Amino acid sequence: MGDSVRRKVCIVTGTRAEYGLLYPVMKAVQRHPSLELSILATGMHLMPEFGYTIKEIEADGFVIQASVPMYLSGDTTATTVKGLGIGIIGITQALEQIKPSIVVILGDRDEGLAAAIAGAHMYIPVCHIHGGDSTGGSCIDESIRHAITRFAHVHFPATPKHAERLIRMGEEEWRIHVVGPLGIYSMREADFTNRVELCLNLDLDAKEPILIVIQHPVTIQVGRAHEQMRETMEALVEVKKQAVVIYPNADAGGRAMIDVIKEYSNFSFIKTFKNLPYLTFNSLMKAADVIIGNSSAAIVDAPLFGLPAVNIGSRQESRERAANVFDVSHKKGEIVKAIQRILGDEELRERLQKAPNPYDVEGKGAQEIVKVLSTMDVNERLLQRNLTY
Repeated sequence: MGDSVRRKVCIVTGTRAEYGLLYPVMKAVQRHPSLELSILATGMHLMPEFGYTIKEIEADGFVIQASVPMYLSGDTTATTVKGLGIGIIGITQALEQIKPSIVVILGDRDEGLAAAIAGAHMYIPVCHIHGGDSTGGSCIDESIRHAITRFAHVHFPATPKHAERLIRMGEEEWRIHVVGPLGIYSMREADFTNRVELCLNLDLDAKEPILIVIQHPVTIQVGRAHEQMRETMEALVEVKKQAVVIYPNADAGGRAMIDVIKEYSNFSFIKTFKNLPYLTFNSLMKAADVIIGNSSAAIVDAPLFGLPAVNIGSRQESRERAANVFDVSHKKGEIVKAIQRILGDEELRERLQKAPNPYDVEGKGAQEIVKVLSTMDVNERLLQRNLTY
């Protein structure tokens, strides 16, 4: 294709974590001679209370073609639903302006669902990364992810198991391309900041253990979000090891959790951040001794480093996982016991370094994605969705 007929690929991003996974795809699209990159930023990227992370996308050298505010002030499930409606309207208007050939989304959040609904209704091919995953029924994420699958025209699952699940859901095999996990798996050793420099930048002691804490609301348990966060923070106080606590996402209950986190700001060994840049966070994962909470990073990314994870509650209960995950409930005593066991057992940590990792599959990541985006036939067959049963 010449420059005049390059396919315009609109990548939609709404959160810091999802942007980290999409980053290598954006770069690959940007470099491809037959593709033209457009970026639509929405969701948490535009919210100052969660770090206004749109500035990090721009700092990485990307030009943002459209920004779509979605979320209203408030911390309820109703507020979240209203945000979804606003997002559908705003993203539809943005797609009218951008006029993309393809829309690319990732994961299981409302930002992606809004883009999938808009793209499919406008007969723009929707390509979905990380479909076929399963986290269980404790969060609306499960329903959102599978709903996006029904709207999507092309699927880029992370593992063969995820691809098999898509097939069982009735998706046509020719639409499915296993690409492996993205984000941290595409980084080179030289991309990481070394432990000493990282600790200097984050005001940490490089000679002491490092705990990462990322805990999000469980949407089916929104009313308990604050008390669940308090149990985790009290566990940190009892353990008394330096901890990097990163704010939760903007789901209902997230602001209540932030209020609890702020109450512990006087403890010198607890460092809190609204957000950490993509490369900084990945370097922290590489340097840390344990990750605590209920983030997908503990399930998908941490095994690459053999990083032990204390997984709290039910948010990730059905997700495919490696041996690095230790499941506990939202109880301070259980969290403390798990942390102490991990920090006190060097043999255990060494064993986890060698444990099989279901996400370390033979996949081509961003390169395979752009190959499909640049060569697939955009026609009626692609746009006409059929079930195989």
